[in-house]
Amino acid sequence: MERLDNGSPLPAHLRGGIVALGNFDGFHLGHQAVVGRAIERARAQGRPAIVATFDPHPKRHFQPAAKHFRLTTLDQRARLFAEAGADAMLVFRFDAALAGLSARSFAEAQLVAILGAGGVVTGGDFTFGKGREGDVATLAALGTDLGYTAEIVAPVTLDGETVSSSRIREYLRAGDPRGAARLLTRPFAIEGPVQHGAKLGRQLGYPTANMDLANYLRPAYGIYAVRGRLADGRVLDGVANCGIRPSIEPPEELLESFFFDFHGDLYGQVIEVSLIDYLRPEAKFDSLDALKVQMDADSVAARAALTR
Repeated sequence: MERLDNGSPLPAHLRGGIVALGNFDGFHLGHQAVVGRAIERARAQGRPAIVATFDPHPKRHFQPAAKHFRLTTLDQRARLFAEAGADAMLVFRFDAALAGLSARSFAEAQLVAILGAGGVVTGGDFTFGKGREGDVATLAALGTDLGYTAEIVAPVTLDGETVSSSRIREYLRAGDPRGAARLLTRPFAIEGPVQHGAKLGRQLGYPTANMDLANYLRPAYGIYAVRGRLADGRVLDGVANCGIRPSIEPPEELLESFFFDFHGDLYGQVIEVSLIDYLRPEAKFDSLDALKVQMDADSVAARAALTR
């Protein structure tokens, strides 16, 4: 799959494609339905299938002080789009210039001039243009004028609830990663480089891979059963603390993962850690001995959770 942005010319072999258009943060069941429909149409018409997303998220542009809310990075989305069968991912760089375009100007300059879109597929809540002036009806009307077709995919429901990124965030903030995984179709995963820490875990017999939470949504702080995917493709079971480590001074927000039966150096490597099950909230311990006892118990609980 090719990865492009709207600041560069589109290769000729990708022009005229069917474009799935949206933020697609999380790439949950609803997003998968939109992208899947675009790929289906592209294959039927012999056209390329392109997934167009936005970075930074428009919310970050308009509300720079908003709390962290991202469910995926661009790298994670690229892998997910490729696995779904897309031919290319195009990233619209969301800046003041893009935000200031009218709905018609966006369609003319981005969808037609840059992409040469033969068709556009979106979810029913998609809005675009300055002040969100354009909706899916606007998109379809502009398509009639400008020469592309527009198709709207209905919301996806699961067990009576509408699948949405907002609902997934609620599950994660409530300490329910399994609930989030149902809507995502996979566990919520944090990806990043392993960094050096105080190495206290090593002293306790639990050497951890420490990662910054970066721009990800902050799930409920606490202890999780996790699975880590290493740079070489190996998948390891483990237990992790996500939070500020209240027993350690000074407090520092990290994801610290201990992988069972693993011996090696992960510093500097980019790994992905999936949150499988929430075991307990963070707690402050009076001594390192008490912390060690609890870590032993957490490891037992994580192994049990990962076998379920």
